Amino acid sequence: MDVLLDLRDGGDRTARLYRHLLDGIATGRLQPGERLPATRSFAAELGVSRGTVAAAYDRLIAEGWLIGRVGDGTFVSADVASTGRRRAPVGEVRPRAEWSRLPAPVRDQPARGLDLTVGGPDVRTFPMAVWRRLVSATLRPSLRAVPAYDGSGHPQLQSLIAQHLGTARSVSAEGADVLLTGGAQQALDLVGRVMLSPGDVVAVEDPAYLAAVRLYASHGARICGVPVDEEGLVVDRLPPRARLVYVTPSHQYPTGAVLSLRRRVALLEWAEQHGAVIVEDDYDSEFRYASRPLAPLQSLDRSGRVIYVGSFSKTLLPLLRIGYLIAPQSLQEALRQAKLLSDWQGDAVTQGAMARFMAEGLLAAHLKRATKVYAGRRAALLGALEGVHGLRVLPSAAGLHVCAVLTDQRRSDRRLVEALAAHDVAVEPLSPRFLEQRPTQGLMLGIRHIDEQEIPLAIRRIGEVIGV
Repeated sequence: MDVLLDLRDGGDRTARLYRHLLDGIATGRLQPGERLPATRSFAAELGVSRGTVAAAYDRLIAEGWLIGRVGDGTFVSADVASTGRRRAPVGEVRPRAEWSRLPAPVRDQPARGLDLTVGGPDVRTFPMAVWRRLVSATLRPSLRAVPAYDGSGHPQLQSLIAQHLGTARSVSAEGADVLLTGGAQQALDLVGRVMLSPGDVVAVEDPAYLAAVRLYASHGARICGVPVDEEGLVVDRLPPRARLVYVTPSHQYPTGAVLSLRRRVALLEWAEQHGAVIVEDDYDSEFRYASRPLAPLQSLDRSGRVIYVGSFSKTLLPLLRIGYLIAPQSLQEALRQAKLLSDWQGDAVTQGAMARFMAEGLLAAHLKRATKVYAGRRAALLGALEGVHGLRVLPSAAGLHVCAVLTDQRRSDRRLVEALAAHDVAVEPLSPRFLEQRPTQGLMLGIRHIDEQEIPLAIRRIGEVIGV
């Protein structure tokens, strides 16, 4: 038990120690049944005589707060009920006004029943035993062997990510261009810190990834939702004063649309004409099931307008907070300084283990294995949905979820989700992701938690509830 109490300045030390212990019991800092330190060691820690501690204990025992057991020690009485832990004062200080105007978050749903919720990868596909070995190997050398980073992150991991993205996604970058972050969300935040001033306009896809919307709104930006159709972001609807455009071109979140090559070229031309920057969030395009992917905006960029963002949290394990961004050289130093201001060099151990994971060829092997698992689940999902009347599946060629819109748009997807929960099926509504466009009623159906053999039953229950 650690006690922050200075009794060295005289006064009635026994009374002060008594009040301190009594307050700890009453507020719950000292729990019923918790053992207190022996009088001799406690007195030495506090710098007082043993008799001072014993007297305080004796008074609390006499009043029933403590129990002394001969040969065992002194304990908080099991009959004592705390009045609740002491809270921080309410105070009159208030945050900036933007924090009271943020869009409501769409919170992750707890896994339950037939789980078709949307999010990161299935943790069961991750080779945890291998990861423990790599973490151990990273920790084994002496601390003197750990390199000093310049804020960009683990140098070997930077190079390996550049090589991987160059091969898998045609991204143009060297290791020095890669800035490692604590997940994609920190990468987006760093861009906001460097690029945005209060009042700047940020254009986002509508429907949108609300975590990005909330983040940029917290920087004081004005958020403008831009419609999405079957070709992705409608470039002609971009606001002319937009300072930043946030897009998910390879697998639009949440609809799954792919930004067409024609629109990609148009978006790059628009950004150059309007002096804007494009944030390309390539969040889960590692998992593809049909056709070759289009070249990312970053590889098509010739004027240094695109910041490419990715994350291993969406492909390996949500708990691995390793993201990365690749920015034009004109922005790299400012982004690196912003990173140093927020968390210095990041988690050196996790980055070191990730470097070993990639160097041993384990990332490519995992992606191949996991894609096969997800492809089976996705095929089962799409096959089962063909027999459901009342849902129209939106085209999608990548990622860990698909969207299906209700053919009867008079129905509420929120109420449908509530009804499905009563039948032990967990899904997410589409409509809350809309900002300015008229919400489309539909369902987001994920394949991250559910086993392939469970999918037909889950979709059958969805069809039954829709048909009611």
